Amino acid sequence: RGLKRPVGTFAHPVGLRVVRSGSEVQRVSVISNLPSLVRQNPAETFRRVVPKVREVLNGAGAEIQLAAAASFLTILQDDIILIHTHTYSILKIVLLHLNHRDTVVSNAWLETLLLSINALPKETIKQEVILCSIIIQRVLSFGLILTLFLCISVKKELLPLARSLCQDPEFEVRACMCRQLESIARQSVEIHRSDLKHCFRSLLWIILFDDRVSGSLSDEQKSHLLQTFKEMCTTGLQTDGNQTDSNNESTLIRCNCCYNLPAMVVFADTAHFLSELYPSFSSLCSDPEVCVRRSAAASFHQVVKLLGSKVQLVHKELLCLLQDDALEVLDALMTHVEETLEAVLSRGENQTLDNKFPDLMAGLLLAEQKIGRSLRWRLHEKLLQRYSCLARLLPGELLHQSFSPRIFIILTTNKVLPVQKAAARTFCTFLRYNRKQEQRQEMMGRLIQDLAQGRSYWHRLRFLDVCETATEIFSRKYFNKHFLIPALELVHDPVANVRYKLCQMLPRLRSSLRLPADKQLLQKLDFCVQKLLCKEKDKDVVAMIRKVTPTRVQTSPDIQFHKRQERDLLDQKKEKEETLLLEMEQLERQQNEGKLNSDKHPERKSKLGGGSLSRNLDLQFSL
Repeated sequence: RGLKRPVGTFAHPVGLRVVRSGSEVQRVSVISNLPSLVRQNPAETFRRVVPKVREVLNGAGAEIQLAAAASFLTILQDDIILIHTHTYSILKIVLLHLNHRDTVVSNAWLETLLLSINALPKETIKQEVILCSIIIQRVLSFGLILTLFLCISVKKELLPLARSLCQDPEFEVRACMCRQLESIARQSVEIHRSDLKHCFRSLLWIILFDDRVSGSLSDEQKSHLLQTFKEMCTTGLQTDGNQTDSNNESTLIRCNCCYNLPAMVVFADTAHFLSELYPSFSSLCSDPEVCVRRSAAASFHQVVKLLGSKVQLVHKELLCLLQDDALEVLDALMTHVEETLEAVLSRGENQTLDNKFPDLMAGLLLAEQKIGRSLRWRLHEKLLQRYSCLARLLPGELLHQSFSPRIFIILTTNKVLPVQKAAARTFCTFLRYNRKQEQRQEMMGRLIQDLAQGRSYWHRLRFLDVCETATEIFSRKYFNKHFLIPALELVHDPVANVRYKLCQMLPRLRSSLRLPADKQLLQKLDFCVQKLLCKEKDKDVVAMIRKVTPTRVQTSPDIQFHKRQERDLLDQKKEKEETLLLEMEQLERQQNEGKLNSDKHPERKSKLGGGSLSRNLDLQFSL
């Protein structure tokens, strides 16, 4: 009879009596109208009614459970709760019934939790939801939780937890986590790309390797699994003719095969790569779909590292990817091209590598030219940055003949500033690690003649950019000997932009001096400053020289002693390496002369040791 008026208008004693001893229909009615009771009198409702509802839910039927889940969701989402203690009390009830034996009921409570995540305080989420003992709900709520926290919290607290869930001993948890990876990636876009990429890859690799089953399979089962994988690599491809199935699902399958190639190489063992996986690998690298070739390029560096000394098996595929017409493929390949080239060029017999140098060099140069002709300047910048590793992987003569001229052309002709700076850094790296004095002098001469003394003011500005990069790559001694004087001579430049850029660099040039050894250079720098202060007419240049003059006079007191000490130690290391390069050059000359003499006097050949010392010195260098 009490149901003739809305339950929301009941006084709390009536509601309590119905909840305590009413029929199931009456209880459902009261619980369904909990939001109305909270709006009328929240304090009394949470003090008297909610505790009774919590008692009734223990052992209650499905209808009452579903009504309670819906009511609590409404209360949390409608922002009708004023204090966090009430939110906490509801959350406790929700978490308590997540593990209900009825699947429909447990899913309803889980939905309540997931849909109300945004209404919960962050600290409550950290303490109660993330650390909840019911792991499945923790996983399912993970993607939503990421949206509530700052990037630093996601990186330091949540992604490590995601890693642990990927390693959970229960396969259901790992499977559930797989479904959350897309959400984690989507919601974490504000994290620095390299950090997110590293974390996301590590999550996937953990799942791949933790669920590896090679140790539990018989030889027949392994063979069947490999055969299935090989069939998946050609899904949608017609064997007779060049026709292909453009089905998106088939393409996605082949893309996933590319991503799982490294795991399959481990599964099959590198000893059987040629017979078991090479045909599939080669097919994926030349797939008609761009997205498949891009995926193959993205995992190429992992495959070559796993192959070790057998890396020459995939030389043809590397050339194929380098010559690809799709910039997306080249972009994926360039991301880890340093690791790829290091694996390809530093393993295997020297004779085998020497035979492959011309093709590989041609492929690398072709890829650069193709990217350089496009409008993808960020990709061009990335490629030039990656190519700096060639200074320690290629013979100096080959590098000087093939790459240095091309990099210099980019430096002097490209109009995109980030590309210019990347080219400057790569060129300076090539210059620093070149062992032949004649070639270093030639490269330095081109910088002075074509840039520092160039007819175009644009080239003279580029020389100052090169000087800025050179202070980071070379020791102060080398920089002062080769770069400082040509830079200071630009104080007489007729173009104000060049003088303005020189004024900006004066503090950096001053910090490269070491007294008392560089006293004369300091006098020349002071002369430049005085000339600018006394005779400069351009107001912007005058303002800049006045701004930097206090920094020029003495070392800034803000620079702490230990930072200066670290800088000095780094400079000593650079100078030591440069000295060692000169010694290596002299040693190579002696060895070359010794080889000529050994042709006439074979008995001396054994004394020279064949050049092993040069190779040993080689190992001391790294970029």
